[in-house]
Amino acid sequence: MMLAWLFPGQGSQAVGMGRDLVDSSRAAKDVFDRADAALGEPLSKLILEGPEADLTLTANAQPAIVTTSIAALAAIRERHPELPAPRFAAGHSLGEYSALVAAGALTLEDAVRIVRARGRAMQDAVPPGVGAMAAIMGLEAARLEALCVEVEAEKDESGAPLGVVSCANFNAPGQIVIAGSAKAVARVSARASDEKGKAIPLKVSAPFHCALMRPAGAVVAAELEKVAVKPLAFPVVANVDARPNTDPARVKELLVRQVDGAVRWEQAVRLMHVEGITHAIEIGPGKVLAGLGKRIAKEMKIASVGDVPSLDGLGAFLAPATS
Repeated sequence: MMLAWLFPGQGSQAVGMGRDLVDSSRAAKDVFDRADAALGEPLSKLILEGPEADLTLTANAQPAIVTTSIAALAAIRERHPELPAPRFAAGHSLGEYSALVAAGALTLEDAVRIVRARGRAMQDAVPPGVGAMAAIMGLEAARLEALCVEVEAEKDESGAPLGVVSCANFNAPGQIVIAGSAKAVARVSARASDEKGKAIPLKVSAPFHCALMRPAGAVVAAELEKVAVKPLAFPVVANVDARPNTDPARVKELLVRQVDGAVRWEQAVRLMHVEGITHAIEIGPGKVLAGLGKRIAKEMKIASVGDVPSLDGLGAFLAPATS
């Protein structure tokens, strides 16, 4: 068995996530307590009790997901002290911070403080209604990228530029998310539909991972300057280049570039598969990454662990590695 750890990003949050882990695992409870202390507020109460409208706010969802993911990892390590270190770790967008905490490069406390500022900055970078995101199904990446370039050069009926638009998330074969100005995203969506693709507008608070997020990148850079990055216990595959990184000196640069750069998740999973990964654990809330993984590398077995029942089933999944 060659193992990878995968960590989910924003959108996986749900009120009550991690509740049974906190109730049954001292290690998981400690993670929630540490996050509360780091932020100086009861984030754990918001995670466990809501309200949902507050939890889904970007500034809350980001530290909440990191906290819940690291709590799940703590519960796994508590239950399975023989757990082998992964060959790689990776996280989808926000999840890269969880992967870096797991690798020992960032402390949990630093991570939740940074992503709280990251979430606020991403939300504030673009006024409501100005930006948009859409999932495009059924188009090849090269063609969709070309459409984005074409539309960026076009103007609306008044002669004003449509604005920026680019591929933001390469999630899986035939599933790419675009982001940018609302008019430009709408036109690319229409063109994609004309070419037998399918465009699904996404309900998001801001157009993440595109050039409109550049101001947020500056905020993240400033926050990262306040923290020390420690050596990585194992490689973390970065979102922006889908390459494994073990150099602490590159961590901050990669995280800053990630804010307005595309998430190359499909390429990251393919890289890990080519490098011999046979099994992966999705650690944290939801099962989004397991679903994407099945579309990217069908031979890779993925277990999602975010609650006690899935934790209970992890022993059988890990048996080939620990026998």
